[in-house]
Amino acid sequence: MKDLITKADILVEALPFIQKFRNTIMVIKFGGSAMEDEELVAGAMRDVVMLEAIGIRPVVVHGGGKAISAELKRQNIPVRFVNGLRYTCERTIGIVDDVLHNQVNRKLVQLGEEAGGKLRGISGKQVLKAQKTLSHNPETGEDEEVGFVGKIVGVNPTQILDALNAGFIPVVTPLGTGDDGQVYNINADTAACQVAAALFARKLVFISDVPGILADKDDETSVINTIRTDEIDALIHRKVLSGGMLPKIAGCVSALQAGINKVHLIDGRIKHSLLLEIFTDNGVGTQIVRPDSVM
Repeated sequence: MKDLITKADILVEALPFIQKFRNTIMVIKFGGSAMEDEELVAGAMRDVVMLEAIGIRPVVVHGGGKAISAELKRQNIPVRFVNGLRYTCERTIGIVDDVLHNQVNRKLVQLGEEAGGKLRGISGKQVLKAQKTLSHNPETGEDEEVGFVGKIVGVNPTQILDALNAGFIPVVTPLGTGDDGQVYNINADTAACQVAAALFARKLVFISDVPGILADKDDETSVINTIRTDEIDALIHRKVLSGGMLPKIAGCVSALQAGINKVHLIDGRIKHSLLLEIFTDNGVGTQIVRPDSVM
């Protein structure tokens, strides 16, 4: 009986958070090597299904870098990154398209359905309008060629909203389409930020394989709990933020400027990290806020 009462107390403690976020849209981005551990991913998708069951409207945007790299290696296609963006040749974009839709997206939908949820895979090609982009090197100030990599120039959230309104959890791939029909590889972090902004999401949560933003990259206990957007330039200068973190942070800033309340970076290796972030006062990981945000 004591254990049952404890469980009930936990639910009651979560009540204010459930009431606060009920009927709000929450965009959740999956990425990092945590996606390679099926048990972790299954647990995270179960938590997403729980969010929907209590009235929150989750939208999942996912990456798939490890799976893409594995398939490129299998086909003897060199893997190269330029300032955190994958160089995407004509052969690579076809593989990216296939892996994201037929492996990663399909698996996430399957795991969510196994947890009792209703999920719908949605291609970013139908949601994200894109055009070719170059990769800016902040250290040299030069723009560098990255092939069929695109920047988002528009978001049509109709399919996502239709899925939400029909009771589904949308699971979106990070690909975009140009005016000429060309498919572009989109940085998944940027895609999540743009989708969140277009949906006027209440929260944007990144689930990856790091505890948050670290003051010391070699010390996982040095998590910075809160970062204001006016502190970001100094963190880049100090190399606290670099490489693949740069497009993520740039997207986070854009999302906050578009009206997102807070952006969270949490560790998917921690069981129920998503629920801990949403239903506890302290949360986990790093939160990024506007300078005028009320903590």
